[in-house]
Amino acid sequence: MEEVAADRSYDTWFNRTNERLATFGTAVLYMVSDRAKALIKLAHTGLGCPSIPDLFHLSHDLAKGYSLVIFGRLRQAKQALEQAKQGLEKLQKHTPTEPEQVARAQGWVSACATPVHHWQGVGRAWRQHLANLSRILHPWRLADSICQTSKEVEEQLRAELQAIEALFETNGLPMKRDTLAKVQRQIGGISVLVDCWWQTVRQDLTQLAMTPRWAQWAEDLLLPRAYWHEQLRRTRHPEQKAQIACVLQAVEAAFERHPCTRKLKPEVLAGWNAWAAAHAQAFQRASSAVEGRNAYLSQMQHNHRGLPTRRYPVWTVLHNFDCRAADGTTPASRFFRRSFPDLFEHVLSKIDELPMPRQRRQSIAASH
Repeated sequence: MEEVAADRSYDTWFNRTNERLATFGTAVLYMVSDRAKALIKLAHTGLGCPSIPDLFHLSHDLAKGYSLVIFGRLRQAKQALEQAKQGLEKLQKHTPTEPEQVARAQGWVSACATPVHHWQGVGRAWRQHLANLSRILHPWRLADSICQTSKEVEEQLRAELQAIEALFETNGLPMKRDTLAKVQRQIGGISVLVDCWWQTVRQDLTQLAMTPRWAQWAEDLLLPRAYWHEQLRRTRHPEQKAQIACVLQAVEAAFERHPCTRKLKPEVLAGWNAWAAAHAQAFQRASSAVEGRNAYLSQMQHNHRGLPTRRYPVWTVLHNFDCRAADGTTPASRFFRRSFPDLFEHVLSKIDELPMPRQRRQSIAASH
């Protein structure tokens, strides 16, 4: 559902969401969103589920608050280095230049290069800390695919925030306490996601009456194998993609060797793989897809100086049924877990034979 509404209060959110959930006949396990009060109330009061902070917004708040400070210093250092190089080139162009002047200019170039290398290193460290925030928030550790709890995730996230704080203090950069405090308040809530997801998995395993041995096989091998497959499909960053591929390779090798895997018939194993894939896709850390969609609509609204309200439903249909991912699936096919007819062919099949164009009167007169 996608609808334009000027009033974005709790009542509006609850009425629209409740109507759609009643249509599907389903409930909500948890809700990932930004920290808008209406959305938090919608989760806690309206849907009776945990409200999980959005990892996308958390990372964006940090980047928005600090990236400009770091890379502003780097830009200033590069400008100083460029001016020093230009000064050296001017001296070298003049033939009767004293060696002492050239030596001083070369020394100045070397001195200006030092801050550039320094701030480049700070920038790399800063980007690494931001990437680590994403790499930590998984049901298993990315380094060795060992199961982790919300408490362990929270400790790691707080350690990264402390490392960011130390990075700024060490390099004499201004600390934005409001930004840090805002992010720190969300760490506990975002970590809860891991235990919330594990709870749904273990409830399923209990209902299936799994023995401890088979449950351990599912938690240590079957589920992480499906999960890292899903994360590998979603991830675009080359370094993180390579790290996920590495841990996935190790998990797949252990999965193939395990006695439980070898006991299952192909059709039974295919059913377990589908079960694990469904749980893997249910682990949602961010609403970046929705944010991207909203940004697109906002940009189109701005470019066209307003859009007809009838155009929004058309774009919603195009987005859900004709916008294809790298694997060829659409948002609708992934959400409903079924295929749909080709949108263009379906619309074309509903169009009757087009009428012939009317003849102009001049043409009729000419024929007589």
